[in-house]
Amino acid sequence: MTEHILVINPGSTSTKIAVFEGRKVVFGKTIYHTPQDLAPFPRICQQYEFRKATIFNELKNNNIQIDLFAAVIGRGGLVHPIPSGTYRVNELMLNHLAQGIGGEHASNLGGLLAHSIALEIPGCKALISDPVVVDELQDVARITGIPQIERVSIFHALNQKAIAKRHASILGKSYEDLNLIVVHLGGGISVGAHRKGRVIDVNNALNGDGPITPERAGTIPALQLAELCFSGKYTYEEIKRMLTRKGGMVAHLGTNSFMELCDKVQAGDPKAIRLYQAMAYTISKQIGATAVVLNGKIDAILFTGGIAHNKRFIDLITEQVGFLGPCFTYAGEDEMLALATNAYNILTGEETAQVYAG
Repeated sequence: MTEHILVINPGSTSTKIAVFEGRKVVFGKTIYHTPQDLAPFPRICQQYEFRKATIFNELKNNNIQIDLFAAVIGRGGLVHPIPSGTYRVNELMLNHLAQGIGGEHASNLGGLLAHSIALEIPGCKALISDPVVVDELQDVARITGIPQIERVSIFHALNQKAIAKRHASILGKSYEDLNLIVVHLGGGISVGAHRKGRVIDVNNALNGDGPITPERAGTIPALQLAELCFSGKYTYEEIKRMLTRKGGMVAHLGTNSFMELCDKVQAGDPKAIRLYQAMAYTISKQIGATAVVLNGKIDAILFTGGIAHNKRFIDLITEQVGFLGPCFTYAGEDEMLALATNAYNILTGEETAQVYAG
């Protein structure tokens, strides 16, 4: 009998759910939540009972019996840094997610929901997998010129790992045998150095480190940024938004839509063309820096994420970095499939569930 898996991916104003039979999706739905729905909950973690009820209601309306599920897997939240893998939800993880120990984020609901739902199903496993705080950095990658500041690993771990493993499988090889550069191109952009199954260096995609992106400023000259901070013109929150949510394409063009940028480029808008080229340029520079981390021994450069659908943009980058190694595009991202696959591997014994120790 094929194992049934419930996948839960909470966003700030929505909850994506999908039902898989093994690795095959048989049902999927995005449940949207209005500001009025969420207003009664001062903290994100307090929403989980409400969201659980909406999930159960959706499953009931589609005649899906919850006792079918062998596993419930949620999007991983901001727990303490952990190595890549799929983890059983335990009491320590629940406490850390509820406390928001790594910050308040909708993804923290993934483990809380998985645990709460699995409790109602005899023998059902509650899991999370490859949260954004996956940390496999080599020690030298953490050091900066200011002892009070260390580089941290926050990136699109779930999609990067899934694409790297998919590419290895297509080649008939093991992920652990390859050196790869994986480039996730979305609202945030992360460029990871995957050496023999571990991401030993990656830019902090959440906090704006690295290339210019649709929403993030990218790496900024430090002294000029300090001058801006102390100019008296901006609050801390305004500077934070400038770097992480209102930077990059938003700051230059007032939109975070890459499609709009492409339309403007097509129409010959000189400001848009300049930004389009600058984005490709800074991504290429980040790939070049990452190649050094792997000593130039690169089996492939993999492009993924929504922006990877734009062949012209990918071609612009590969013109600059193609000499480093063969380039492949896996456009889009399928977090639900990646989560389901990881849960299925646990259920079949192909992988072993890790223990979260904080």
